Amino acid sequence: MSDITKSEILNTLKKTEDTNLNKDFLILNSIKNFELKGKELSFEITVPLINKNSSNDLKEKFIRLIHEDFPSLKKIDIKIDEKVTAHQDKKKSAVLPGIKNTIAVASGKGGVGKSTIAVNLAVALSQDGATVGLIDADIYGPSIPLMLGLKDKPKVFQSQHSMKILPLSNYGVKVISIGVLVDDNAPVIWRGPMASGAVKQFMTDVDWGELDYLIFDLPPGTGDIQLTLVQTIPLTGAVIVTTPQEVSLIDARKALKMFSRVNVPVLGVIENMSYFIAPDTGKKYDIFGTGGGSKIAAELEVPFLGGLPIEPQIRIGGDNGVPIAFDSPGSVQSKIMAEISRNLSAQVNLRNINGGQSSDLEIILGDDE
Repeated sequence: MSDITKSEILNTLKKTEDTNLNKDFLILNSIKNFELKGKELSFEITVPLINKNSSNDLKEKFIRLIHEDFPSLKKIDIKIDEKVTAHQDKKKSAVLPGIKNTIAVASGKGGVGKSTIAVNLAVALSQDGATVGLIDADIYGPSIPLMLGLKDKPKVFQSQHSMKILPLSNYGVKVISIGVLVDDNAPVIWRGPMASGAVKQFMTDVDWGELDYLIFDLPPGTGDIQLTLVQTIPLTGAVIVTTPQEVSLIDARKALKMFSRVNVPVLGVIENMSYFIAPDTGKKYDIFGTGGGSKIAAELEVPFLGGLPIEPQIRIGGDNGVPIAFDSPGSVQSKIMAEISRNLSAQVNLRNINGGQSSDLEIILGDDE
């Protein structure tokens, strides 16, 4: 038997059909500790983490394909190392050391369920094995503490060089919000620069440790806080949340254009309130129209990550501080949210593995297209 090469094994692995594996990630450098002794083959392969429960199935598929192409092999030992790829950017690393990816969840208008999506997205990513943080950047309307059942005040400690805030944590997600720093009934009456300054502090004065994803739940619109964020730290990308109807799509287009103008890649569109299934009849109702999210994604040439239906349990989970992605992992809504989060992970990995870099910031004022 002639020696089997890493290239031959790689070509075999690329035949794998698995929804959790994008074959663009399979490159020669992914294979480590390749060893062939007689009729025994062993190697390690690094694949981007999409779903922590998928590695065993993937390993079986790899072994089966190798056996088919190289039947003389008697033993195949594969170790799969799943890792979230990192957005390589010196400015990001300087501001947020230890954070692999920074993702903004945004919408052009309020009332589309953006914070609900941000919370359940963070929880779903965590359940798939990622380490996740969430910054509630909606300074004037902080709802994240309620949705995640957070009532305690964060602790402050003296680090080597400065005072640091320890983020709160629940459901596997580290969180900071102005809502846990002020009284529940106290309005935040701040001008734009003060709100923007708070977001900066959430990045620099909070001890986030090491995270695969740090998610920013942005306020609606395209104002000071959004610009402060993209000026302070190069984002891995942004996610736009919309509902199907045209009045929401108009503002979603504006949000997409804002990120485009400041050189932040849009990783995809999520459609909330896509449809409603009547519990008594099972009939589907398109309350806010249909297909708006996929339409705008196609129109603006960005991925459509998925659509989440209207479901009372999602609202109840938010009000009770128990996200549906955690409370009912077997529900249709949770499975859809998990699929959306995996689609987002795939887009992040694609950007990172292709060596995407954030360009220098260029903000064009006025001249709205």
